[in-house]
Amino acid sequence: MKALILKSFGGPESFELRDVPKPVPQVGQVLVRVHATSINPLDYQVRRGDYAELVPLPAITGHDVSGVVEAIGPGVTSFLPGDEVWYTPQIFDGPGSYAEYHVAAESIVGKKPASLSHLEAASLPLVGGTAWEALVVRAALRVGESILVHGGAGGVGHVAIQLAKAIGARVFTTVRGANSEFAKALGADVVIDYEQENYVEVILRETDGKGVDVVFDTIGGATLARSAEALGQLGRVVSIVDTTQAQNLIQAWGKNASYHFVFTRQNRGKLDELSALIARGQLRPHIGAVHTLAEIAQAHALLETPNNGLRGKIAIAVVPQADLGGASHGL
Repeated sequence: MKALILKSFGGPESFELRDVPKPVPQVGQVLVRVHATSINPLDYQVRRGDYAELVPLPAITGHDVSGVVEAIGPGVTSFLPGDEVWYTPQIFDGPGSYAEYHVAAESIVGKKPASLSHLEAASLPLVGGTAWEALVVRAALRVGESILVHGGAGGVGHVAIQLAKAIGARVFTTVRGANSEFAKALGADVVIDYEQENYVEVILRETDGKGVDVVFDTIGGATLARSAEALGQLGRVVSIVDTTQAQNLIQAWGKNASYHFVFTRQNRGKLDELSALIARGQLRPHIGAVHTLAEIAQAHALLETPNNGLRGKIAIAVVPQADLGGASHGL
């Protein structure tokens, strides 16, 4: 099979397309013909060596799969060859999704939503699972509460807006001005142009000084500390961004805030919950660009480029696009 091999840690040129043996499913595993995958910030963090101690080289990386079951190992009861599936491979535990075939534990694999193309389905498992873990499991966002989603036009952010609206929350989000209409179409109630507006001032004005119940940080940097200024009493902050230096959280202390740091866990349950939202028309991934497996380097470079103009996700067509299904590419 063809696979993108990470030869060394470094820039996008560190990948090489090679022929490698096709994996064989073991007990409790399914062998999946990968039709599509996608690019996430985690992918370029792994590539450049941020988690070097966890990734033996050479390696097949990648963290999203949409495809078709080709074979099942002993003991598998939930799937048969021919089933369309989607999932996030176990992170830092075996080969990833930048390949024509992948094996996965039955327990982390879900049935692909029928209304999504493979390109769309491959754009959702990691970001969707992350948003679910952050908003539902950790922040426990409830009907009638308010949330600030930082980076609402991004891969995780554009899913978080839709998920928060499905829960019944009032959604604030920060985006560049050019993405304001996109964020509104996702369901955001108040869209803040972070280049022109002070998001703390906007939120305090819109909430009569009370602040929001939840802040979801997908940006990092000073966002973690400053967001406490927009947070209400007993508020919750959830971050999915690496924190490498101490933050001054005195504002959060005064508000009895709780902080949660999320690195998503793989399981079928979250995929099934996301599938239910998709079936009800409350969630759909948006694809901002499509590349082929051989163009992974270009896709990584694009995602890493600041202010790249992308909305949503970069999808990777592992099989020809004509064979990926006819669903639209999002909003």
